[in-house]
Amino acid sequence: MSWFRALKETSRSGLSVERTRLEPLVALRGAVGLGITIGLSLWALGAEAAVSSAFGAFQAAIATFQRSWRPRPELALASGASLAVSTFLGYLTVTHLALFLALLAVWTFAAGLSWAAGPTTGLIASSNVAMMLITVTLPTSVAQAGVHAATMVAGGLIQAALIVLFPVRRWGAHRDALADALAAEADYARRLRHDPVAPFDPSALMEARAAAALTPRQARRRPAELRGTRGLAERIRPVLASLADPAVGVPPEGPERDRARELLGAAAAVLDAAAHAVRHGTSVDLPPAAVAAFRTPDTGSILTGAPYRAATRLGRLLQDVVETAQGSGEAAPAAHLHRPSLLALAPVALRAMRDELHRSSPVARHALRVTVVACAGYLLGTALPFGHGYWAPLAAVMVMRPDFSQTYSRAVARFAGTLVGVAVATGVLQITGADPGASGALAVGSAALMYLLMRTGQFAAQACIGAYVVFLLGMGGEQWTQTVPERVLLTLLGGVLAMVAYAVYPAWETPRLRTYLADWLAAQGRYAAAVVRHHAEPAGRSAPDVREALLGARAARAAWHAAVARAAGEPVRHRGLSRVAADDAEDALTQTGRVAMLMEAHLPERGAPPLPPAGRLADALRTATEAGARAVRERRVPDWTAVRDALQDPGWADADDTVVRQGGRLLLRHLTELSEALDTAVPPMTAGRDANGRITKGDANGPITGEDANGRIAKGNADGTATGGNTNGTATGGNADGPRNPGDSAAR
Repeated sequence: MSWFRALKETSRSGLSVERTRLEPLVALRGAVGLGITIGLSLWALGAEAAVSSAFGAFQAAIATFQRSWRPRPELALASGASLAVSTFLGYLTVTHLALFLALLAVWTFAAGLSWAAGPTTGLIASSNVAMMLITVTLPTSVAQAGVHAATMVAGGLIQAALIVLFPVRRWGAHRDALADALAAEADYARRLRHDPVAPFDPSALMEARAAAALTPRQARRRPAELRGTRGLAERIRPVLASLADPAVGVPPEGPERDRARELLGAAAAVLDAAAHAVRHGTSVDLPPAAVAAFRTPDTGSILTGAPYRAATRLGRLLQDVVETAQGSGEAAPAAHLHRPSLLALAPVALRAMRDELHRSSPVARHALRVTVVACAGYLLGTALPFGHGYWAPLAAVMVMRPDFSQTYSRAVARFAGTLVGVAVATGVLQITGADPGASGALAVGSAALMYLLMRTGQFAAQACIGAYVVFLLGMGGEQWTQTVPERVLLTLLGGVLAMVAYAVYPAWETPRLRTYLADWLAAQGRYAAAVVRHHAEPAGRSAPDVREALLGARAARAAWHAAVARAAGEPVRHRGLSRVAADDAEDALTQTGRVAMLMEAHLPERGAPPLPPAGRLADALRTATEAGARAVRERRVPDWTAVRDALQDPGWADADDTVVRQGGRLLLRHLTELSEALDTAVPPMTAGRDANGRITKGDANGPITGEDANGRIAKGNADGTATGGNTNGTATGGNADGPRNPGDSAAR
């Protein structure tokens, strides 16, 4: 999109107010902690120390609101302690411009790199740099600097103590993550009743997995109903898909399909009941109709073969879900994903930061960009005749993020919110003439409002922060005339510097989309190859290599979707991958993962007869997808001849397993669709061509399917029958059991 449109969209995003669930008790707890900190410091140490302690407690509370599965007291302690260290070191050098600039550069670069360790770490580190720019101006001696640093630590301790003493919905975030995963499975089961090849977004399962990683202290206190349910939800998903899919499950119509729809509806009802129980910590209330659907003996007389095995396994898994959701399952207390403690996290974060130290890394470019802007903003703010020049670098550090959209939207929101917040706070101070105690109370009220509204959007949060800072500095003795003009003008300067820096030294995601797509293709190939390999060499349903490959494919998919979302608002051309081509390629890879999942649902038991052709297919899938990933990066079209040849292996004639062969044909079809999407993105091609240079594609059994009069590909179904293209050049395609409707995107 154009720069004008990109700026308009990001501005609208920054100024929007979202509807979200408010957490008044959590906001009240953070405000109480801030009030206690300010009151004690004001009583014992004076106004200036109270301002420092207020920044420490304020920042510690903000840290606990971030989306993190780490214990909230740890976040509060880490935030308060790191701000104290930053302030003390900053004060030691603030009187020497060159030394302070060097410290600011090192501190800001490290904060920029810390985004590699996660958004929570990046936000806390960036906020510490911004707060340091204010707090280093408050002490007047080294001893006072030490006292101010101690009060910041105390502010973090008070917030952590309140979290421990007054927990609000203990384990609530973890319950929500697990319940959302179960609810997503229920929604998937309902959609499969009407669309047997419906896609599934695994983000809820990924979130539940992230929530399941626990520190040793969390693992000892985790409720019983949160143990084991996530793993069962993971195993249910492929069983649901295999029961509904017409290629390996029940036929498209008939009594088998009706029975499958009934079971899918019952499974959805059971999963919803389990999700409700987990979310609220109550017992599972099962709908009688759903229980009856799985207990009836009619299933065995209607379903046979693979569908019957899937239905039977689905019933067992749902029973296990119900038992674990009400805390009566047999999950071992020690069976959890490990999350390092706060001290053990330091080397992990340092390794992640070190891995980003290369020129092409968006995080490294962000770190360099924010460092230059912070130093330049500090120099400009100091040179201008406004005083308090730290407002410019503070604003820049607070708004800058590794991607374009967030940086620009936050810059607009910060400036607009600052205008509103400062104007309101200034008017209140002028009318009331508040003394330090009253100013502190007003600051606490502003912070409470910010804690309550911070998840509704940047504009509301920045308005509250603007008022908070005015009240807080008023408590320290500064008049409103000393804060309003400089804060507004220097905030505008900092925002402009941030926006210009990203325009001059960007890290666009759009040119990197092919890299993300290639990574996803390679990951899907490894997952599919691992599944097919287990059919060739049966080792039981416990398949850690398949699980690892699946997690890698999910991570690559999430990275692709995040990159697409960021690229959507960038003012640059697609550079080789148009939006239409990206959507088509995404659909093809999504269906590739779905087919691999179907085959995973039918992994053979240990000791089952091996399937030698499946081993050759697994090798072909791995090598072809790795080569295809290289082709995508190099703007070429992948070639799937190796996969087609593996499916033509004579050994399939003697194979008794139709699931793998049918799945292989479906994989080939969707990989071919990927090539077609990339063919429309970037000519010329390197795949097979006819005499006129147009790409030709073969079905799973080898014959070439035709092209229509406009040169579009006419796809073939899994049995090798071409259905032809229509007069508009749109391939009509066919599914595994026959033709599908022209242009039916849901069937792809």
